[in-house]
Amino acid sequence: MKMQYAALKNKPRTLRSLTGFNPKEFEGLLPSFGAAWDSFVTEQAERPTRKRAYGAGRTAHLRILEDKLLFILFYYRQYPTQEAQGFFFGMSQAQANEWIHRLSGLLNQALGYEMQLPERRAANLEAVLSACPSLEFIIDGTERPINRPKDKDKQKSHYSGKKKSHTVKNNLITERGGKVMYLSGTCEGKRHDKKLADDENYRFPTGSKLLQDTGFQGYKPEGVTVIQPKKKPRGGELTPDEKIINRAISSLRVEVEHQIGGVKRCQILVQRFRNRMDNFVDEVMETACGLHNFRLAHRR
Repeated sequence: MKMQYAALKNKPRTLRSLTGFNPKEFEGLLPSFGAAWDSFVTEQAERPTRKRAYGAGRTAHLRILEDKLLFILFYYRQYPTQEAQGFFFGMSQAQANEWIHRLSGLLNQALGYEMQLPERRAANLEAVLSACPSLEFIIDGTERPINRPKDKDKQKSHYSGKKKSHTVKNNLITERGGKVMYLSGTCEGKRHDKKLADDENYRFPTGSKLLQDTGFQGYKPEGVTVIQPKKKPRGGELTPDEKIINRAISSLRVEVEHQIGGVKRCQILVQRFRNRMDNFVDEVMETACGLHNFRLAHRR
């Protein structure tokens, strides 16, 4: 028996466990996802090389919109192999692969319609952050494991000494309420958090407060009050006052970890990334941030 939304909509705990969404959130995203799907179907039908109407031919495995959304949310939340994904939804591995890449882009598009995707252009960052009344932000770097690249140069550039594995990295800037406001480009795991921030040249509204960890040591944007733990000097110890300040900052860091944890509720970000890299490794991070923002907006 294949997985269907009709069998899950009255089981909110099960639906949330499988997809990360409760029924209200699921149905709240459905109209935008439907608009993205309709746009896709129209575009396919208008392609000059197409010989038959989209949807003609073999019977679709995901006949209704709800099952399409269930399919892609389940994939992001659980990240099964494509063989397992196909088994759960009554299709082959090849068909599952086709649906995954088709629906992932549409999910991203739907979250864009909902205005829940993070800003990606550093040039727009100051204007985007100016809309946040508190002007209190958190910056953090996060890494995701990937398969070992075949190219030796890429093996070296993607190897993270911190994680002891090959990774890709992004910087995230969130508001204190938890929403991911900005997502950097996806880069090789070896690059330092601060180096990525310097390369992208982030600008914050004057008067902002920025909480950051020691991975951003020495990073201080103009007009910003930086809150950062004090590093223990080499061969020395922190003073009692410095230890007190660090403990206070550490309590704020719990908020950071909670926010990153909300984004990484999607196992596609936690497990070793098995798909071909291309642009998909960047797309899934952006989409996961959008899913996190969407949940926050609907649970307030």
